[in-house]
Amino acid sequence: MRFLKAFLSVVATLVFIWALQTKFGSIPPLGKFLNPATGFWQNAESKHITVNQTLKLPGLLDKVTISYDEHMIPHIFAKNDHDLYYAQGYITAHDRLWQMDIQTRSASGRLAEIVGPGALAHDRYERRMGMVYGAENTISEMMKDPEIKQVITAYTEGVNTYVHQLTIRDYPIEFKLLDYKPEELKPINCAFLLKLMSETLTGGSDQFAMTNNLKHFGVNAVNDLFPDQHFNNEPIIPAGTKWDFKPLPVPKPSKAFEAQMTAGIQPRQKIDGIGSNNWAVNGSKTASGYPILANDPHLTLSFPSIWYQIQLTSPSVNVNGVSLPGAPCIVIGYNQKVSWGVTNVGADVLDWYQIKFKDKSKDEYWYNNRWNKVTRRIEAIKIRGEQTEYDTVIYTHHGPVVYETIAKKDTGVSYNRNVPVGDALRWIAHDTSDDIKTFYLLNHAKNYTDYRAALTYFTAPAQNFIFASVDNDIAITPNGKFPLKYKDQGKFILDGSDPANDWQGWIPASQNPTVKNPSRGFVSSANQSATDASYPYYINWQFGSYYRGKRINDRLTAMHGATVDSMRLMQMDNYSILAQDVLPTMIKYLDPTKMDAAQLKAVELLKKWDKRYDANAIGATVFDAWWQHFYNLIWADKFYIKGEYFQPPYNDRTERLLLTEPNSKWFDNAKTQATETCTDVVNRAFYDAIDELTTKNGPQGEKWEWGYIKQTYISHTASLPGFGTGNFVAGGTSGVINALKGDNGPSWRMVVQLGPQVKGYGILPTGESGNPGSYYYDDMLPIWKSGQLSELLFMQKPGDGKGRIKKTVVLEKKD
Repeated sequence: MRFLKAFLSVVATLVFIWALQTKFGSIPPLGKFLNPATGFWQNAESKHITVNQTLKLPGLLDKVTISYDEHMIPHIFAKNDHDLYYAQGYITAHDRLWQMDIQTRSASGRLAEIVGPGALAHDRYERRMGMVYGAENTISEMMKDPEIKQVITAYTEGVNTYVHQLTIRDYPIEFKLLDYKPEELKPINCAFLLKLMSETLTGGSDQFAMTNNLKHFGVNAVNDLFPDQHFNNEPIIPAGTKWDFKPLPVPKPSKAFEAQMTAGIQPRQKIDGIGSNNWAVNGSKTASGYPILANDPHLTLSFPSIWYQIQLTSPSVNVNGVSLPGAPCIVIGYNQKVSWGVTNVGADVLDWYQIKFKDKSKDEYWYNNRWNKVTRRIEAIKIRGEQTEYDTVIYTHHGPVVYETIAKKDTGVSYNRNVPVGDALRWIAHDTSDDIKTFYLLNHAKNYTDYRAALTYFTAPAQNFIFASVDNDIAITPNGKFPLKYKDQGKFILDGSDPANDWQGWIPASQNPTVKNPSRGFVSSANQSATDASYPYYINWQFGSYYRGKRINDRLTAMHGATVDSMRLMQMDNYSILAQDVLPTMIKYLDPTKMDAAQLKAVELLKKWDKRYDANAIGATVFDAWWQHFYNLIWADKFYIKGEYFQPPYNDRTERLLLTEPNSKWFDNAKTQATETCTDVVNRAFYDAIDELTTKNGPQGEKWEWGYIKQTYISHTASLPGFGTGNFVAGGTSGVINALKGDNGPSWRMVVQLGPQVKGYGILPTGESGNPGSYYYDDMLPIWKSGQLSELLFMQKPGDGKGRIKKTVVLEKKD
């Protein structure tokens, strides 16, 4: 008995030790995680540790000095460009190593390696979308450029030097929680980062839903509800701008392009409401007589921030701003001569083609009146704790066949029943490109000519590049590599057998829409239409709404004697152009004789509301709920049908319906016996909105304030509990300049005053560090929430910045 007890005790001890070293589901190995020498305890950092250091690193050519300011933002001074980008990689890895790792794994379809089978669907989708294929093409092109090859190689060397010196105790906490090791950064990882941005900004599509719309509602209804020109238009390039080039011939539409259909497949849908703003005013509108440039790109807000602040200085460059962790150079920023920023264009650079295979072997597909051979790419998807899964992806000349199925009925391209068909993806992100060259050249730019030259290298995702210089030049260019297409090509699924549906070349970079020094004294963009109808090429049929662009242009038109603070306040503007457009009409339709006291009180509130989505505004809450109910009452019965996949009309078309078509058939709900009119829908929507708000929040009062009603939060990239903010009170919404709602909002606010002494101001929503145990993980959040900006330290030499430099690190060549 005594021996048995001893034996069981030993077994229990061994099992306990094994359990402490083993990962169970999402629970990390507790023994490793709680180990006082190597566990999470080692990730705590004190705000007050500002010890100067000298580090000897292999691969350096000379001494590098890095000065850290009060937000622990690094200012790098190198004596040559190799060391500059080496140091950028090393320092970025120090602060953001896990972020660099996880975003690459996400883009390349490698999450299942670390989290198990739960990520298999994600990984398979990324592989089938051709993310790896596109990254391979991009890096091969960039490495042909000697200048960019040197930059990327030096950057990755710096990252890997940091990785190689790590011990387990030094691992970022996410590696410990997920129980895996950091790996080297390869040059292709820089390309994966670019593919990830393309996927975020251009990887969705409405083509499947729009094809279903066409099939279900017919051509006339689709043309009515989804017009190419918005009811309201406030183009980025001012209306009436003359084009100083001879355009190329525009391709003719294929005979059957409007008849293409799909079998209800649901890819990643295009995300509406990804909003960004930028604008620049010339010296005629500023107090200083020099231009001011502002940019606030709106993306998913996360810990750590998508951006990493940094200053890069060598004998060839001195540039300040934000970079993308995992890629060299600065993406948005300024130097002594110029400043630049970006917003998303929303160009149609992703098209779906329906493919017909010859037989079940899928070795050949029908194109140009003959059978063509496919190629195959085998994707090996490693899965933690399970066997590797292999997915064979078929490639046509269009690109990868993302979805495969069997045609069960006749399709719009006259395929026979019961034959294998597929949906192939033609996407600009698959093409070769040298995008980092654009940012490298902008970092070094001195004038407008340099700016235009830099843009010729940029492929995707297409961006509205805004520019200002000390020469008092301002400009904006919706820029990228745009395919030469016929009008509406890609609005619906295309027949993959017809060569007329292929992209027919490219719009010359010199003919991308652009404007320099317009007479109105400013340039701006907010994701709205790039041009008016006079532009000879097709870029897309659907852009962001005009609301933010209209508000920006109204304010800049009236503005004189502008300062940095004028621009800062504009970035926080909560005024709603949608409410300005529709609220008076909606109120006119109401019948107060049929209202109860709560409803009458809400009407009086709306009449006095200043149309601002401020945090304490109850009017914003009432209007927002009313508009959403109004929208749903019109479209839900027609477009939100179980088992179907449609795209409902956008706000712009809904607004036109309200303001100009009160007797339209679209107001009628086919599911009711009555025939509803605009008056019926407006009143019903108002009653429903007030009832809903009262049921959820009680009588009108503090709980109705917009800041409490809307959900605003910042989460950890991996949604780790306790590593985000939770909900907090804030103003703004998707249709105002301060487009903050949910976890989408201004990921970086920047204002740059050009002049003899360039001054920049900016703020991240979180902090510079990616370590949740660091004070600098979220130290900028209070400033960002308040709408303030920090003056950016732009040092000219290592000894500058007195009073703001808290720490200096010297990197020296290791013998």
